Formats: sequence, C-alpha cells, structure tokens
Amino acid sequence: MKIRNYQVKLPDTYEQYFLYLEHTREISQAQITNVRRVLASLHDSLENHKLSLADLKIEHLDAFMGEFKVAKTTLRIYRDHVRGFLKYLYAEKKIIRKNLAPLLVGAPLFAQKKPPKFLRPQEVQKLFSRMKLSTSVDIRTYAMIHLAYSLGLRPKEIGRITLDDVSFTRGELTIKERKTNNPTILPLPKQTVRAIAAYVFKARPKTKLRELFLTHSGSLLRPETVTGAIKKTMEKAGLSSTAYWLRHTYAQNLLKMGQTIYEIKEMMGHENIQSTQRYLYIDTERMRKVLFDETL
Repeated sequence: MKIRNYQVKLPDTYEQYFLYLEHTREISQAQITNVRRVLASLHDSLENHKLSLADLKIEHLDAFMGEFKVAKTTLRIYRDHVRGFLKYLYAEKKIIRKNLAPLLVGAPLFAQKKPPKFLRPQEVQKLFSRMKLSTSVDIRTYAMIHLAYSLGLRPKEIGRITLDDVSFTRGELTIKERKTNNPTILPLPKQTVRAIAAYVFKARPKTKLRELFLTHSGSLLRPETVTGAIKKTMEKAGLSSTAYWLRHTYAQNLLKMGQTIYEIKEMMGHENIQSTQRYLYIDTERMRKVLFDETL
C-alpha cells in the first residue's frame, strides 16, 4: 500500500481529530501531516471494504497494517499514528465501544515459530528432565528454577526470600519487597515446596542467617548469582535462554489458565498494566480476548 497524499480532505471525524491534535495535544503541523497521510490510507481501506469507523475490529486493523511494505521502524510509526486515532475514537468520540489501541501490536512477533523470551511446553519439560541433583549447588538451583517458573519471581526476589517467608504447612510464600511496595502472599505448588524443602534439609549450609538461599560457604547470595546459576543450568539443557524467560513463561501460563490481565498484573508484581501487556504478546488471540473482556 502507498501512503495517500497529505492534502486530501477526509470526513469530519478525521478532520476533528487533526484539530484535536493541534489544539489539545499541541502536536506540530509537520507531525499532523504524517498522521493525516496514514489515516487517509486507513479511510481508503475502510471505504474499499464498505466499513464505517464504528464497524472497526482488530482483524480489520491487522489486515490494514499488513498491507504496508515498509521498514519495521516505519511500520511502528504508522501503528502509533493509528493507535492515537483509536484512542480518540474510543475516549473522546465514543464511536467505538472498545479501546482497540492496546490490541494493535506488531504482527511479526506472533508469526515466529518460537517467540522470544518464552519457553514452549516441550522446552520446559526438557529443562526439568535434564537437571541434575548431585551437588548442593544443583539442589539450590533446582529450587530457584521452580520459584522462577511456578511463581514468576525475579532473581532479586528469589535472593531475598528468608526462611520465615516460607510456610511449608500452608504451602505459601510471602514476598515482602516488590516493585509495587505491597507485600504479597503467593501459593506454592507442591513440587516447588518439595524443591525448597530438599534444599533446606539436604543442601543449605548450617548458619544463623535467615536468608533461604546461601552460597556454599554460608554467606549471602547476590542477585547476579541467582541469574547466573539459572542461566547456566538452562544452557546445559540446550536452551539459549535466561532466568527472565521463566518469568515470562509464568505470565503466559496464567493467561492460558484464564486469569484476567488485572490478576496477572498482581501476580507478576507489576506497577502498571502496560508492563503486564508486554509480557502477554506470545498469544495474540488469547491476549486480545482477555483485554477485550476488561475495562482498561
């Protein structure tokens, strides 16, 4: 698709949006010209398919963006222009009933057979099946990987866990420090409880320190050590991935279980919902369903 001439006059809703950008958002005329050219192409596409703005669905927008044969950077700019218009149609004009802007994301991410930063189920199985428990360090790493995978904990959060935070009888873990500054109590899966117990009773050094995970000599563990130990174990399993891949996989698993984006936000310990959305791009159809059913 070729971008339309910027001088073309569009229907009133579009022209009102350009005035909104100029007077309310104080956007420069040069930038508005760029927006006009993209929205002129959107208008042509809707006209060709006999669709009104009120009829807009995310699949229409996907098809429209897919017609551009431009560089990824340029396409990202075009997409931002369309997102701005969608927000306006939803919040200011009430023309569309749902805010489609958060759903308009880059299609290339979904098309890849192995999207970045996530482990496929077969890769998770491969990781756990190849882990060894022959040394105290192996047992410690096994417990840390369970926490990263089953609770989506950050390496820093794993390193801060104390013995007092773990309730073996209730199967719960208290996270006292998160980015949200709100203490969180998370349920511990049985397998994770067993992994922690194995470390505490078989591999943890004898010491008065209350931190759960310690070095072999009994001193405090740095977050980099947690990250490095998990990454090294994943590499040994033939996975070119990092500790954060387990956290991302946890978010995807929550989505598949039917959790709402707000529930996932709380479980992940995110400060804002935009951070959560970035974790959920692996499954576009499922992500969009969740977002569509929630009021953003």
